[in-house]
Amino acid sequence: MGALEAISPLDGRYRRYTEALADIFSEKGLIQRRVKVEGEYLIFLSEHPQIGLREFSEKEKKLVRRLYDISTENAGIVKAIEVNGYRNVKPTNHDVKAIEYFMRDRLKGTSLEDSLDWIHFALTSEDVNNLAYGLMLSTGVGEIVLPSVQRLYETIEESAQRYKDVPMLARTHGQPASPTTFGKEFKVFASRMKRQLDQLAGFKILVKLNGATGNYDAHHASYPKVDWLEFTRDFVERFNERRRIRLEPNFVTTQIEPHDTYAELFDNLRRLNTIVIGFDQDMLRYISDDWVRQKPVEGEIGSSTMPHKVNPIDFENSEGNLGIANALFGYFSSKLPVSRLQRDLSDSTVERNFGVALGHSLIGYNSKSL
Repeated sequence: MGALEAISPLDGRYRRYTEALADIFSEKGLIQRRVKVEGEYLIFLSEHPQIGLREFSEKEKKLVRRLYDISTENAGIVKAIEVNGYRNVKPTNHDVKAIEYFMRDRLKGTSLEDSLDWIHFALTSEDVNNLAYGLMLSTGVGEIVLPSVQRLYETIEESAQRYKDVPMLARTHGQPASPTTFGKEFKVFASRMKRQLDQLAGFKILVKLNGATGNYDAHHASYPKVDWLEFTRDFVERFNERRRIRLEPNFVTTQIEPHDTYAELFDNLRRLNTIVIGFDQDMLRYISDDWVRQKPVEGEIGSSTMPHKVNPIDFENSEGNLGIANALFGYFSSKLPVSRLQRDLSDSTVERNFGVALGHSLIGYNSKSL
């Protein structure tokens, strides 16, 4: 499917802004991280002296880790196992079970064939999913979204310093008021953004690995002498190397991790976006009042009927995209911490839209001509 056939503008018109997120939040990206969680869990089981799985050789560990490099073809096989069936496997209609069957198929005939029954040992699907989504958010927010908004912050801060001595008539209620400086008004937005960025520094996403109802039932029944809390802590830490946003185990959960840290993260991003929306709106007014002039680009047409115009479309586009992102972030924050009894599945389809909200945010941060 080409960009002109995409339903979402994120994958069509704005693909150039969101390309970096596609490898993380696409279905292929989710499959890749699920395989990684299952694979690292299998390896970690083999390294534990009190668990019955034999220790893997370094060569065998490489065999497992080779599966993490998911090609489009292999991602298609996983989807085929889930939806249509593959070879002698009937359709699972279960996306995580399809991951298990894919790994079994790929490791069959290797020296690890005797260990295939240990894949997904004692886990529930959400143990895999919440770690996979945690990794996706850690990478997407920490490595792509935050650096982008950091660059915007630095640009606004630079403008604050450059124009700090430029006097300007302030306006309250839209009417002339006491004077200010152009740079100081930029500084207001920069300082607000910095506060939100500081709160995101060192942010931790809570994850779980405690089984079907959060009690380590299958784990403890199989190996009662293993300290499963320590096992979880050490396993989760394995994923944290060089991560700006880290994962941290939550030991008190139902079948699902309660998603409170998701809500905290999205609320923080929503506040950031709201600040940038305010900046967009003020910039449009400054352009209207001739405090700021936009440079015409040769060949560009500002209006189909008034081609002399240079409209503030980048700020307007930013405002619109950040508004969409905030609508999604708001729903994520109100929806995800609520789940019936020990769990319901209504969070699953919501989580699949994380990349959509982050994509609209990324467009909003990058469509500026400052």
